Amino acid sequence: MTAVSPPSAFGDERAMLREMVRRFAREEVAPLAYEIDRDERFPIESWRRGAELGLLGITAPEQYGGAGLGLTEVCIVTEELAKVCMSTCATLMHQADLVVDNLVRNATADQQARWLPGLCSGEIVGCLAMTEPEAGSDVLSMRTRAIRTKAGWTLSGSKTFITNGPNADVALVYAKTGDHSKPRSLGLFLVPAESPGFTKGKKFEKMGWRGSPTGELIFDDVELRDESLVGREGNGLHVLMSGLNSERLVMAAQGVGLAQGALDAALQYASERRQFGRRISEFQAIQHKLATMYAEIETSRALLYQSTALADDGRVGELNLPAAAAKLQASEVAMRSATQAVQIFGGYGYIKEFPVERYMRDAKLLEIGGGTSEIQRHIIAKALLHGRMG
Repeated sequence: MTAVSPPSAFGDERAMLREMVRRFAREEVAPLAYEIDRDERFPIESWRRGAELGLLGITAPEQYGGAGLGLTEVCIVTEELAKVCMSTCATLMHQADLVVDNLVRNATADQQARWLPGLCSGEIVGCLAMTEPEAGSDVLSMRTRAIRTKAGWTLSGSKTFITNGPNADVALVYAKTGDHSKPRSLGLFLVPAESPGFTKGKKFEKMGWRGSPTGELIFDDVELRDESLVGREGNGLHVLMSGLNSERLVMAAQGVGLAQGALDAALQYASERRQFGRRISEFQAIQHKLATMYAEIETSRALLYQSTALADDGRVGELNLPAAAAKLQASEVAMRSATQAVQIFGGYGYIKEFPVERYMRDAKLLEIGGGTSEIQRHIIAKALLHGRMG
């Protein structure tokens, strides 16, 4: 059961995309969701099928096997997948947004021709490596360094909490490239997994997103050629900052999708479950929970797609405030909606027979990953006060 129809102003092509992904999610992703969460395994079936449907390369040029679409379409796909399985959603959309679209926006023509076809087809699994053990929210304090050599670069350091890291064939790795007097000098490097000195550390066991592999990456004097640097030297900070808003909006779409999935499950259960001789949907307390969930999801969805419209119109300079607000709103709504869904299910919501138990575990990471809720509030307040004082 779907509580509401998403915005109709998207047009026929976007409606067709949504319906295609919704069918894929319902018929192929949802039946595997319990299993991949239980076994903490890479969703290979959905990965292959998602690649066939063009989801991994949704923003890539058609010449490389992509669809050439925008951030709104990425978020439509994300929302539909997150309704049924956050693990599968995170695994596929990490590739589509943080790897493929990163290269679409920043890589040279030669780099795109070398990497995009395999990434779009799913033959190559990629990951973006930014977070470090002591550099999470304070990303510019990263310690991984790339030192200039006659042949190119030498990369040393480690990364942690890297989505798709345990399965990656290539990593996009952020590293400091300047001396200590230039802490904002960064580079983004393409590092194949077979590179000598590149090893994969521990794969983490997680509370949620259990089917989306997360782990450590270690770089011990990895020798890289000049062409491993994405874009041009000295542009790494711009590359990093340019990707943060799209990441926030994709995570906002995950929050909207998960919250909608929780509401759909709660609506169906409340309409069927009987207590005291009545369906529990007839009790005002349950009705109020459902009404609040609906209102919060719709406001989150509206803010999300208002923001993606700015991105697709090229108005990236206006995105910091709405992207942070969309991410904050949607992630916290996802947590509240999942919690309310468990409450509506009662004891059944606490066991794995029903998906709301998984939704609740999966929702928490949305308030942490991609910039914590506290960081989003800081960004919002800073933007508001700057505008007020300006």
